[in-house]
Amino acid sequence: MAYVIAEPCVSTKDTACLDVCPCNCIHPGKDEAEFSTAPQLYINPDECIDCGACIPVCPVSAIFPIEDLPKQWKSFAEINAHWYLANES
Repeated sequence: MAYVIAEPCVSTKDTACLDVCPCNCIHPGKDEAEFSTAPQLYINPDECIDCGACIPVCPVSAIFPIEDLPKQWKSFAEINAHWYLANES
C-alpha cells in the first residue's frame, strides 16, 4: 500500500482525487452504489501505483503516504484495505 485516505475524508468524500487517479484505484465514486453509504473514500492497496497525484488535489489533506500517516490515524491503513476485502465482487 502506497497511500492511505485518513480521517479528514470521513463525511467529506470530495471526489477530486478520483478525477486525477491514473489507475482508478480510489473508490467508491459518485456513480457507485456504495458511495451513499461509505463514510469516506478508499485507496485500493493492491492497485495504487504510488504516483501521488491524489495528494495535492485533496481539499481536506486526507491522503498520506503510508510511512507519513499521522499516529492518530494509523488505523486507516487497515480501514482502507478492509473496505476492498469487504466489497470485492
